[in-house]
Amino acid sequence: MATWLITGCSAGLGRALALAVLDLGENVVVTARDAASVEVLAQARPGTALALPLDVTDHPQIRDVVGVARGRFGAIDVLVNNAGHSYRAAVEEAADDQVQELFATNFFGPAALIQAVLPGMREQRGGTIVNISSIGARSSPIGSGYYAASKAALEGMTESLRKEVAPLGITVMAVEPGAFRTSFLRSVTQPRETIGDYASTVGARREQDTTRDGHQPGDPARAAHAIITAVQDPRPPRLLILGPDALTQFRDAMEQLSADVDAWEQTSLATSFPSERSRRTWAGFDSDRLT
Repeated sequence: MATWLITGCSAGLGRALALAVLDLGENVVVTARDAASVEVLAQARPGTALALPLDVTDHPQIRDVVGVARGRFGAIDVLVNNAGHSYRAAVEEAADDQVQELFATNFFGPAALIQAVLPGMREQRGGTIVNISSIGARSSPIGSGYYAASKAALEGMTESLRKEVAPLGITVMAVEPGAFRTSFLRSVTQPRETIGDYASTVGARREQDTTRDGHQPGDPARAAHAIITAVQDPRPPRLLILGPDALTQFRDAMEQLSADVDAWEQTSLATSFPSERSRRTWAGFDSDRLT
């Protein structure tokens, strides 16, 4: 029986995932800023569910939660960094404190949780870390510059972490969901001041949010089962795309980026010293170690 620690379980994908894992008979530490919002899950499954308050921007609280979880279940086998929110602002409109809070939630919180669970996973030579990103990290839509940046940062760390802990028997994956029918759009933070010149771009995106809410094509319950399937697979993906909309956006972004790289290939190649010795020397290096 595995023990999962899932953040952001009050609603949406986090709650759907917690319910699906509990239905499998696994142990789940369900967390949310407001513990009362997840207490019903623990009451329904008192033997396998533990509800704890957790604000992922509170790093001492993170360490406390991990300690309590280990004390109750003995180990944490799967960490799912799901808690997060968006910020709908033009790059110029953003306030420093709002951007800092966004990164504290979407990037530094997951990083602190990873650091807190890794000693136990290293000791048991096993475990899985799942970082919930967004297709926005790939497509970078209008009005989501800072949100996309926070998720891109999370994915960059995820890939490096995957390489670091693979020899220790620990697996790591990122998940990029598309639009799912959750309360996500209702939790989007707005800038305190807007700029009229962005009314037709970012302003239009804000208006779209109100009409799209409740009509997203993705089913959180199906997404939860997809994540469980990936976690339980002996060869889990490094990146799991969820939803046909996300898959289309992913492929479009990769195609556009590849076309741009190809168009500028000769300029890229023209930046090296011309000597054969230089090319031979660098070809022998491991790119993972270089970067």
